[in-house]
Amino acid sequence: MSATSLKFLKTFHIAARRGSFAAAAADLCVTASAVSHQVRGLEEQLGVALFQRTPRALMLTEKGARLLEQIEPAFATLEAATASLRQPQERVPLRLQVPPFFAQELLLPRIGAYSAIHPHTDLQIATRSAPTEPHGEDVDVSVALGPGKWPGLVARPLFAQAFVPACSPELLRTSGVRDSADLAGESLIVHARRADLWDRWAQAAGFAPLRPRQLIRFDTMSAVVDAAERGVGFALVATPLTRARFAAGKLTRVFAHEVGAGESYYAVARPADARRSTVRALLDWLEAEFKPSGGASRQ
Repeated sequence: MSATSLKFLKTFHIAARRGSFAAAAADLCVTASAVSHQVRGLEEQLGVALFQRTPRALMLTEKGARLLEQIEPAFATLEAATASLRQPQERVPLRLQVPPFFAQELLLPRIGAYSAIHPHTDLQIATRSAPTEPHGEDVDVSVALGPGKWPGLVARPLFAQAFVPACSPELLRTSGVRDSADLAGESLIVHARRADLWDRWAQAAGFAPLRPRQLIRFDTMSAVVDAAERGVGFALVATPLTRARFAAGKLTRVFAHEVGAGESYYAVARPADARRSTVRALLDWLEAEFKPSGGASRQ
């Protein structure tokens, strides 16, 4: 194989893993145009299209995916060989991206258990309030909320998102709320990004539209739950994420009916990354810990 062909293969490999010519260009310290030109040169050499190019996405064709699968072991071997020559003091952390409320309620209480099992794996954890994509280019593993079908990503399901009306035990005792009509004289706490959630809950429960005395909006689920816990009003809280608060008696259910959000939490990685032993171990741990039969279902 010529040096040019090997260079083109390397460029293709990085572009395929990143899912973006711009990201590959940043890794290679060249322009996106240069990456596109090299990939086009490889396609001309092979006589096949490797990518399907659209204005919004870059997707592998069937033959492109097959080529990536075939060359991935070779590049993984090269990466392992160079990694083994690094100076002992150079530490490369495993990068994990997690929604902030998930991190606060579920990950932080359990991350010590992961560290005990994998004491030689450094972790770099990012909590992003509203990431623009389910899995960033600068992370190895993400916990993402959504439909679970993201092109070019491996997504392992953890648990479905659902919401239930809740408040502080003291507020429930003093308010006298017993049915949905009683909420008309109360303050309802609203998550700004889910402004219609109370309406959806009432409709799913078979109740008439709610006419609360007051609406109080917060921009994060963490603030919504904290406000409900402090007796500010009644809130729809994410049940899988707040089980510990219910178990501790800080929150109490107002009604039993839950409303689904039509989305779930997933452990996400790029296919090439998912084959790395450290990434695979983290994906396995997240799945075992937070699937309904694991940590997320424990009271």
